[in-house]
Amino acid sequence: MQSVPDERRDERERGRGGDEEMLIKKRGDPKIKNGGAGAEEVEKESLMMELTRLVQKVVKESSWWERRGVDCSILAAAFLCLPPAFLLLGSSRLLGFSAGVLLMGVAHAVITVKGTHLASHGALSESQAWGRIWAVFFIEICGSFSARAGIRGHIKMHHAHTNVIGLGDSSVWKVPFLPRIIYLFIAPLAVPIITPLVALAQLKGHSLAHILRTVLMVTLGLYSQYWLLINVSGFTSPYGALLCMLVCRAMFSVPYIHVNIFQHIGLPMFSPTRRPKRIHQMTHGVLNLPRNPLLDWIFGHSLINCHVEHHLFPFLSDNMCLKVKPVVSKYLTEKQLPYQEDTYLSRLHLFFHKYQELMVFAPPITELVGVQ
Repeated sequence: MQSVPDERRDERERGRGGDEEMLIKKRGDPKIKNGGAGAEEVEKESLMMELTRLVQKVVKESSWWERRGVDCSILAAAFLCLPPAFLLLGSSRLLGFSAGVLLMGVAHAVITVKGTHLASHGALSESQAWGRIWAVFFIEICGSFSARAGIRGHIKMHHAHTNVIGLGDSSVWKVPFLPRIIYLFIAPLAVPIITPLVALAQLKGHSLAHILRTVLMVTLGLYSQYWLLINVSGFTSPYGALLCMLVCRAMFSVPYIHVNIFQHIGLPMFSPTRRPKRIHQMTHGVLNLPRNPLLDWIFGHSLINCHVEHHLFPFLSDNMCLKVKPVVSKYLTEKQLPYQEDTYLSRLHLFFHKYQELMVFAPPITELVGVQ
């Protein structure tokens, strides 16, 4: 059964202790008993715990197909697209070759974005052992990155400290010396080259066994595609095969970078010493993009139109994030909490015209007075 971690468990993972919002007041508490004549014993719970219970109910009523099957099927379909893609890349006709490039690019994006993201959260399997195997397969072999570094940066930093200055403030995506045109539309095309280089840099200080495994897995993934292009697609030039790899792997790099900065940067940022309660932190610091038929399937709902739900319940699969979306949005609206949404073009317009303020200068710290 796919589980929704309750607030107390999540707080232990974030290392913040148990000082979150209003704790449940148990029956027999002296403060309740002495609260005045005729006072009823009332149990109060935090907003996050109440929302967690509502979401947990939806999860328990869902089938395996809804919890994991849909997303696993999408990933399986992406892998099934690879054989025809390699064959089409061997076509002497421009239309056939172009179809091969497009099919390879889409399949690669599904596997390396949606797949690695779900694997990093352990959302592909109920077994922890299989979860670790899938993480190495998707992140290292398919994604050319270190699984340990990826999970640490994404789960233990970005999710645990969302929009907290110096911890999970998305500054890793900032490259202040690049002009806005270069950063927004050209530099992302170098992501396939930069990714394995950053992975190697992240290995410093790790054990020799871990370094060897990561280098071996990343090399296996890159060389496998190269070998198939030479031996199946019929590329005669090594440089042509490498260029084809770069084009296919960079096909969705521009929207990938955009999505990663649009949904956090420009929203409230918090001090490490005065961060708000979790539900306020996530609802103020995370933004959803609207449904997009292309990006929803390629990147996954949790990265596009259910990013708020994903940050509140990071262990849910993409399909489950979509299923609990009405419950979460309704609850936040009823409690008068923000449920932030904006369009892709609107965010692009904002970042283009306020690039210096958002991507170069240090962000201002927001204090949510009254909910600290």
